[in-house]
Amino acid sequence: MKRRAWRTALKSYLVPGGMFLAGAAALAAGWLPWPAFEELAGRTVPVLGFVVAMSLVTELVDDAGLFRAVTDRLAALGRGRVLLLWLLVIALACVSTVFLSLDTTAVLVTPVVVLLAVHARIPPLPFALTTIWLANTASLLLPVSNLTNLLAQSRLGLSPAAFAALVWAPALAGILLPLVLLWLAFRKDLRGRYGPQPMHRVRDKVLLYASAGVMVLLLPALVSGIPVHVPAAATAAVLLGLFLWRRRSALRWSMVPWRPLLLTAGLFMVVEALHANGLTRALASAAGTGEGLTALLQLAALGAGAANTANNLPAYLALEPLAGSPVRLAALLIGVNLGPLVTPWASLATLLWHERLRALNVDIRWGGFALAGLAAVVLTVPVAVVALWLTSGMH
Repeated sequence: MKRRAWRTALKSYLVPGGMFLAGAAALAAGWLPWPAFEELAGRTVPVLGFVVAMSLVTELVDDAGLFRAVTDRLAALGRGRVLLLWLLVIALACVSTVFLSLDTTAVLVTPVVVLLAVHARIPPLPFALTTIWLANTASLLLPVSNLTNLLAQSRLGLSPAAFAALVWAPALAGILLPLVLLWLAFRKDLRGRYGPQPMHRVRDKVLLYASAGVMVLLLPALVSGIPVHVPAAATAAVLLGLFLWRRRSALRWSMVPWRPLLLTAGLFMVVEALHANGLTRALASAAGTGEGLTALLQLAALGAGAANTANNLPAYLALEPLAGSPVRLAALLIGVNLGPLVTPWASLATLLWHERLRALNVDIRWGGFALAGLAAVVLTVPVAVVALWLTSGMH
């Protein structure tokens, strides 16, 4: 049994570890010049620090029972009406994605929402699909919503408020249009009523209320203009102290996102090495130029296509140098944030979401997932680009 667990762990680290080693090899061989690496590290180390801190925060508040307590409250507020419960789940998924990132929604919101649907004898698919679509398409509004946004913010030097002012219209389109499609597809499943749901037992009220209070302070701090890794690290430290006091046994090394960390750091180095060796020139003609509507649609479509072909993070990194203005960078973000709805590997959030569903014995047919996602992308991405173009004064 132990040997099987070791093999599983080794396989899970094979791709992330290989990507990190590839990046290290590019640096050692000189394909990634040292000055370019220093510049890259200065820009991305705070971002990776934020990812680690927020992963710890969300894992700890989940262990404290905060997400289960929230879903218990949603079930009560739904008053037995399935449609109202779905609307409340939408609100939870949007808030979670916007303020805590798409991975939090995929990993922590998905299981509690799906289990709520199963226990209420409601078809879980509409709720599962709602969480993953919104995890991706609601991740445009704030820098903290998506790792790609944090990278764009660092490139542009915008405050969270200025970033939101740039992308609010396409972000709104990214939320509303997929929801219209979901309602049209599942409106029959969203009718009817459900019975009273049992409340989860609170293991430690001190941890639960303290975690809730810490999160109430964290959310405004993340949009205050303070570098986001600072409040995230402070919150992680407070929660770690609380758990050392109240529930030391819950702390484990697996709370640190080692695999995403290795994969992301490796991708940063590999793509930067490719840029140093001609990637920007190779992609220039496909990315187009200028800030007209056609050029913005071209860049967003390329970003969406690259995200579904490879993954949204390398797609963003590869195309970022060709998005030389705030409006073009916003168009690229539309493509790589709203576009990854077709293939399972288009975003890490989708893969994590599928892992959680598989653990809950909820089956997903990838053919149907891809077709539905393609319809959403074909509708949402162009409308979001038009919204960006109209509100940016480029027309």
